[in-house]
Amino acid sequence: MMIKRKKIITLTVLVAISLVFMGAGKKDIYKQVRKNQSLINDVYRHLITNYVDDIDLDAFTKMSINNMLLDLDPYTVYLENDERSGIEMLTKGKYGGVGIQIGRREKMLTVISPMENSPAKRAGINSGDKILKIDGQETEGLSMDEAAKLIRGKKGTDVVLSIQRNGEGDIIEFVLTREDIKVKDISYYGMLDEQTGYIRLTRFSRNSDKEMKKALLELLDQNMTGLVLDLRDNPGGLLNAAVNILDLFIDKGEMLVWTEGKTQKSKRKYQSKTDPVVPKDVNITVLVNQGSASASEIVAGTLQDLDRGVVIGRSTFGKGLVQTVFNIDKDRSLKITTAKYYIPSGRLIQKPGYLPDEILADTTEQDSIFYTKSGREVSGAGGITPDHEVELKKGSPILSASWRQGLFFNFVQKHKTDYDTFFDVESDTTIMAQFEEYIYSSDLDIFMKGESNYLDLRDRLWKLDSTNIQIQGALDILDSYFEQKALTQFETESDKLYHWLLVEFADYFHGDEGRVKQSATQDKDIQKAIMLLQNPVVFENIFIPQLENSNTINAD
Repeated sequence: MMIKRKKIITLTVLVAISLVFMGAGKKDIYKQVRKNQSLINDVYRHLITNYVDDIDLDAFTKMSINNMLLDLDPYTVYLENDERSGIEMLTKGKYGGVGIQIGRREKMLTVISPMENSPAKRAGINSGDKILKIDGQETEGLSMDEAAKLIRGKKGTDVVLSIQRNGEGDIIEFVLTREDIKVKDISYYGMLDEQTGYIRLTRFSRNSDKEMKKALLELLDQNMTGLVLDLRDNPGGLLNAAVNILDLFIDKGEMLVWTEGKTQKSKRKYQSKTDPVVPKDVNITVLVNQGSASASEIVAGTLQDLDRGVVIGRSTFGKGLVQTVFNIDKDRSLKITTAKYYIPSGRLIQKPGYLPDEILADTTEQDSIFYTKSGREVSGAGGITPDHEVELKKGSPILSASWRQGLFFNFVQKHKTDYDTFFDVESDTTIMAQFEEYIYSSDLDIFMKGESNYLDLRDRLWKLDSTNIQIQGALDILDSYFEQKALTQFETESDKLYHWLLVEFADYFHGDEGRVKQSATQDKDIQKAIMLLQNPVVFENIFIPQLENSNTINAD
């Protein structure tokens, strides 16, 4: 049998690493490594020698490595050249690209916004432009990650974007030269009112602490007395970035976080090294949700443990594992979970169950109750539980569908030239009638409450007896009920729809500042934070130990 003999990656190191993580005892670990390594090598040798079909060794080896890692946590992964860009973006704080934010609108890859002073902005690419091809490759069917990888590349190289613009029939070809695009971690900061500062942090990369310090100093210069730090949907990033940001809030010498792993290098303690930038008399609230993970949880949890900030929102994701990237060669890397991190109360934020019990040597359960600096009880069951939980009700049918299909964005793109200012939008008494017409002409997938269950029942009854007149009559009545319900639903949701339409127009006219300030008026998390910051006595009482210290707010 002919086999394509290519340079392959040896499994020796990987097998050894996997066995170490499986927790073998010190006495016989090397014996186990040799035994199991020999087994893997024998299986591999027999396969490539005797298997009936030709095997692409590179592809087979990669698949074997990936399958081996599947039984570990989801963050331990094998990376090849084109898969390392995300890590390099975090560690270097920049990437080679053209400076556009992209998304799916009407099932088409769309420019959400070009960055200021970027190749895309200078070339004249606009918000709302549809990207049909990237270097000749059609974008239909591409995931967001796949499209981003095609657009990004080495600084100084060219990429061709084939653009379709609203109101223009011809396809426009843009040849853009990639530049170093600096990662911007703070999407917006500013004053919500005369006293309350707001910072929206979207990730933790190399530049995060510098951006945070700059934002804090500017807000303090504007007489900020309370801060809303928004970490919602922030997936995390670099541990050092989280530590450096905490340094801006916490007294010098305080323990911030520590890591525990197998090697001495993975056992580290991080303390605040400098005096805080933010004075103690500036109260802090932190907004989190189920999308807040990793470094976000370190910041929120540490501020909570040291009674320096009040956490508001919904319980966080629960990722308390630290990864280290090991370079195998210039093209391949292995990202391994090397440690767990603990915050000042002693809590491990990682939710249990990330490893199968069959391969986990130590199954000892961790403590579930811990205490903050002032003695308040906090949960150690994984993730950060807010001091004040804000429950968000399930989205209304038309609102949810409009977001899902990008109708707010699309409507603004179609009508943005109808208005000179945002005030003109607010003054237009016909705008909701136009939006209603647009929604119902957009083939919107709207499912009323209970309708999905009804459709399942309808299918079963139809299969049971499609000729039964009584069944058909009953189904016709129910069909009519849901159709009428959908037709009157716009009026039911009109206030919410109008709010989010204004948010999208505010974003068009005033960027991130406009979006944040407009959406804040009905953002229950932000409104709760402002209420607490404007009531110092209520705020301080949160840090007093008590039996029941978590309030629930029902939010529309």
